Amino acid sequence: MVEDLFNKITELAKRRGFFWPSYEIYGGIAGFYDLGPLGAYLKKNIVELWRKHFVLEHQDYVVEIETPIVGPKIVYQASGHLEKFTDPIVECMKCGRKFRADHLIEEKLGINVEGLSPEELTKIIKENNLTCPVCGGPLSEVKTFNLLFKTQIGPYEGNLGFIRPELAQGMFVAFKRTLEVMRNKLPLGIAQIGKVGRNEISPRQGMIRLREFTIAEMEYFFDPEDEENSCPDYNKVKFDEIKVITCNDKRKGGSPQILSLDEAVQKGIIVHKCLAYWMGVAQRFVEALGIPKSSIMFEEKCPEERAHYSSQTFDQLVKVSRWGWVEVSGHSYRGSYDLSRHEKFSGEELEVFKPFKEPKIVKRKKILVNKAVIGRMFKEKASEIISKIQNLDPDEIEKFISLNKDIIIDNLKIPKEAIKIIEVEEKVTGKKFLPHVVEPSFGIERLIYVVLEYSYKEKDGRVIMSIPRYLAPIKVAVFPLNESEKRLVEKAREIFDILKREFEVMYDDRGSIGRRYARADEIGIPAAVTVDYETLEDNTVTIRDRDTWKQVRVREKDLVDVLKKFIYKNLPLEDIVR
Repeated sequence: MVEDLFNKITELAKRRGFFWPSYEIYGGIAGFYDLGPLGAYLKKNIVELWRKHFVLEHQDYVVEIETPIVGPKIVYQASGHLEKFTDPIVECMKCGRKFRADHLIEEKLGINVEGLSPEELTKIIKENNLTCPVCGGPLSEVKTFNLLFKTQIGPYEGNLGFIRPELAQGMFVAFKRTLEVMRNKLPLGIAQIGKVGRNEISPRQGMIRLREFTIAEMEYFFDPEDEENSCPDYNKVKFDEIKVITCNDKRKGGSPQILSLDEAVQKGIIVHKCLAYWMGVAQRFVEALGIPKSSIMFEEKCPEERAHYSSQTFDQLVKVSRWGWVEVSGHSYRGSYDLSRHEKFSGEELEVFKPFKEPKIVKRKKILVNKAVIGRMFKEKASEIISKIQNLDPDEIEKFISLNKDIIIDNLKIPKEAIKIIEVEEKVTGKKFLPHVVEPSFGIERLIYVVLEYSYKEKDGRVIMSIPRYLAPIKVAVFPLNESEKRLVEKAREIFDILKREFEVMYDDRGSIGRRYARADEIGIPAAVTVDYETLEDNTVTIRDRDTWKQVRVREKDLVDVLKKFIYKNLPLEDIVR
């Protein structure tokens, strides 16, 4: 039955136009899927719902930007992706097929080996005599494989670029400019929705694991020392309950626990309330997709499982029929890692200046240089040497002087009598610091599949896709009762033209009315409007509810208003027209 549900959804998706494998006429390529007409509409609606939860409801401090898909090599050197964005790969020595080593071991032995080194994975393969799952041939040593897609920027060889594997780096690189636009105020959320590419080794899970897909992501920048203002809407979600399993619980074979977000923060399970806040928003968003809270869980990643930039990560998981718990979003505390790296590699200052309410008088040590002595000793290099001395740490210099050690700059010995450490008082009006960052990141194509699976119902031998009404790719179907009756067709067309100004609408006059209802149910249309002979007499039509199959009669002039309440306010038809 588990396999059957996945197959039913996949076949329905291909037949009705939600999604299908790309490049089918050439045999297809693993990890690439097309979205058909219904899939494209559903994706748009999911993205808009994400935008509502993460951007529009936080407009006072969250903005959305758009950055390029291709980035220069130095960006991914700075981010650490060139070095660390890898997966373990193993090759069959007989047929040449390549597999992701940790997934192969997990499938064969049923153990979690995520985060183990290539050497450890090789040892497990050899000790358990694992062979190629296709031809049974022997397997090679495990190596690492970088998942970045390479490209060339412009006509010059060596001008290497990469397709972004995440949206984050575009937002980090644009942080300084975006902060200026937002008048240098923190907290600041920078959101982005767009395509990314990951050169997966062997994607085999349909829409769950793709090589090209869409991410909806936000980098939320805040002052880690400003507890009061770092997360202004925290109180709105602090009492929301989540199901969470910690790294320690996983290692001990324990079970998930249910507790409020604030309890998780107070107990140190979630390291910061800003991370907890966006996890709460994420749960509300996924519930709005039609997923019950009982099928949602947050799993803490252990240190060996986390990405290189993260000091804490929770995956938001949804339970599906074939694969069990699958990740639909990741929530990472990235600290100041990314900004510090880009500051180092670019040479640009990315610190934020925060003014104090009142200027402070602080004492600090200062290096005084005897310029006359340095000038006599180093002639034309004197100014360069003086500049380098003044950039040294006064505490370190003072330690050298107290220990009677020589101070060496550019292999040149600096006389101790040429340097003096003094203490001065200064008025300080503010501080500079690198903001910390939490990141919620969603894979949209996974959400499309999850929505379809949780919408799939069967009733009296018929399929009903009970997609939440406001998410449905097509909101209303319009049917003339009899396609051969010209007056009914003309009236139905007239109503269709009115409704399409307000909704995504489908017109269908082919086959019996029963067959048309069945087709509408199968693609998830919440409301079907039927024009019949009574319509010609009194300008009323019937509206049929996809899920209950109940029908009500509505005056044509009230039709748009009734449908809006039914679709967007989720009210029962009988309550609206009572």
